[in-house]
Amino acid sequence: QVQLVESGGGLVQPGGSLRLSCAAFDIIFSIYNMGWYRQAPGKQRELVAEITSGSNTNYADYVKGRFTISRDNAKNTVSLQMNGLKPEDTAVYYCNARHVPYSIYNHWGQGTQVTVSS
Repeated sequence: QVQLVESGGGLVQPGGSLRLSCAAFDIIFSIYNMGWYRQAPGKQRELVAEITSGSNTNYADYVKGRFTISRDNAKNTVSLQMNGLKPEDTAVYYCNARHVPYSIYNHWGQGTQVTVSS
């Protein structure tokens, strides 16, 4: 059964850093685009960063220069390094695996809470 297992969320002060990790099970990891999304209270779920099967990256404008997405195909993991965190980054962060072109194979983790507050 497909599983995406997230870790690394928590409480951090403004300006601090966190590293989120996602481990994928029971998929051919190397052929999936992997992404991190977030959802804050009262807002839509939004793309934060994506890394394709070819290791091309896409970032939301509000995280460019602060966040970095990476993948390790040998370990079936994707990570999100978050630096210079701001209170507006507070949200539940979700790991996503998306197959192209067979979008029916689209999986989500359970989410991990990131809270940025002093």
